[in-house]
Amino acid sequence: MDNIRVILSAAVSLDGYLDDLSPVRLRLSSDEDWKQVQKLRAECDAILVGAGTVRKDNPSLVIRDENARDARALAGMARDIIKVTVSRSGRLDPESRFFTEGAGRKIVFSATPVDPALARVAEIIESKEITARFICERLRESGCRSLMVEGGSQILTMFLAEGVVDEFRLAIAPFFVGEEEAPRLVSAGPFPWVKDNRMTPYKVELLGDTTVMHLIPKAMNDDMVYMMMALEASRKCVPCATAYCVGAVVATAAGQFFTGYTHETGPANHAEEEAVAKALAAGADLHDAVMYSTMEPCSTRSSKLRSCTQMIIEYGFRRVVYAFKEPPCFVECHGDRLLREAGIVVDVMDSLAPEVAKINSHIIQ
Repeated sequence: MDNIRVILSAAVSLDGYLDDLSPVRLRLSSDEDWKQVQKLRAECDAILVGAGTVRKDNPSLVIRDENARDARALAGMARDIIKVTVSRSGRLDPESRFFTEGAGRKIVFSATPVDPALARVAEIIESKEITARFICERLRESGCRSLMVEGGSQILTMFLAEGVVDEFRLAIAPFFVGEEEAPRLVSAGPFPWVKDNRMTPYKVELLGDTTVMHLIPKAMNDDMVYMMMALEASRKCVPCATAYCVGAVVATAAGQFFTGYTHETGPANHAEEEAVAKALAAGADLHDAVMYSTMEPCSTRSSKLRSCTQMIIEYGFRRVVYAFKEPPCFVECHGDRLLREAGIVVDVMDSLAPEVAKINSHIIQ
């Protein structure tokens, strides 16, 4: 979604159920998976759940980890996440934890007028027709740059059927529910991702006993896939006061790709150098390759004679894609300008800039 990043997160059983029919919420995630979900929540501006989830589970959706709250503040975000829910009927209890806990904004999208008591504890946005795109547009207008959508089934179906998703995080628990009337991941819908247009899994991991798939819509093109790989690589960096945490991917014209991150193999190495070194070691041809980097390639450095910008030009790269322009924390960077002057195509995916800033909050204030 333009200018707002939408991440869907869900956990299901092996037979595709979000919950069972018991009155108690079914726990699907392992402790390790739940910890990662909490971290992902803390990196987003807003979180959305359906009214059914608010009524049945009574979630607080509050970020309680003070370190995470401090990191949000350093990244220029509100310490409390914006909580969003969607109701067709407008029937929600203003005393539920969704509304009473946390100092952040609470937003209700409702298809019908709500009780005045609810309007006193939340911002109400009324519309006869509520769609995923309408929700995202209104949140974007209010300054929201990233949204985590956690369900339930109707909400997940709406966002997926409309194609309003930048990343889909799906956790799979190793057991069956086996109850026909229990809620499934999605209901029937005109989903854009069918057998001839599959999503792209860019990472699969085992967290405790839970398998987690990270998928990107294929329609988003290769740029987003490679940039997500670069972002993932940047999270492996050990933060230090004298270097940004940067991830990079070299994609060759022959279809090979190589990743790297700051200081991966040496204390003076930049992410772009690490990725190039792996490509050269594999005998890859870098002419007409594309460099993906979470941050603008450097144009000046004190640790080495050659900057990453010079390296990219010398090896004959065709294109550079980056997410965040290097701020003047250490030096003035002119990588973007120099690359363009050398005839290299430069594209900026600034929709990912907030995530890069968060990863580098130890430097970027």
